[in-house]
Amino acid sequence: MKTVLVPTDFKIASLNIIDALVLNQQNEKLNIIFVHAFKLSDSITDMLMLSRRSRDYENVSDEFYQKLNEAKAKYAQQINAIGIEYFYGSTVAAFKNFIEAFDVDCIAYLKGYDFTPINKFSIDPQILTARSGCKVILLNTLTVHATEKLIDTKINEVRLQEANA
Repeated sequence: MKTVLVPTDFKIASLNIIDALVLNQQNEKLNIIFVHAFKLSDSITDMLMLSRRSRDYENVSDEFYQKLNEAKAKYAQQINAIGIEYFYGSTVAAFKNFIEAFDVDCIAYLKGYDFTPINKFSIDPQILTARSGCKVILLNTLTVHATEKLIDTKINEVRLQEANA
């Protein structure tokens, strides 16, 4: 079983990585962890309330959760679990501990995906992941095209030509 960490800003577009991961890791059973990193506040009150960070989950839309559930159902054979976690800290050492705690095998990014902070404490995950020592993979977004019914299309073209004649 492979655990993949996916840095996210909780935009729906960031979920496109699930299709790419499943295709890229075809022979693996996956645990996927979507993570957002926050630097720690200097405020003592904020530090004391760190264990009560349920308000951070308000940044995740219902649609994001729904799409996660749909992906888990769609790839039930290959995805063991999908979760959301937050990392609080700004040092590489703390991030390495986070990776170790979740037994992360690799970190995955979509090529060309731009990270957007969700609040003033959000930090760009690439600052941490680039120096973490963990394998980083870049994946292309998959575009699924609807299959065209060529026979029906050709028949309709012939009928249209006959009608115009």
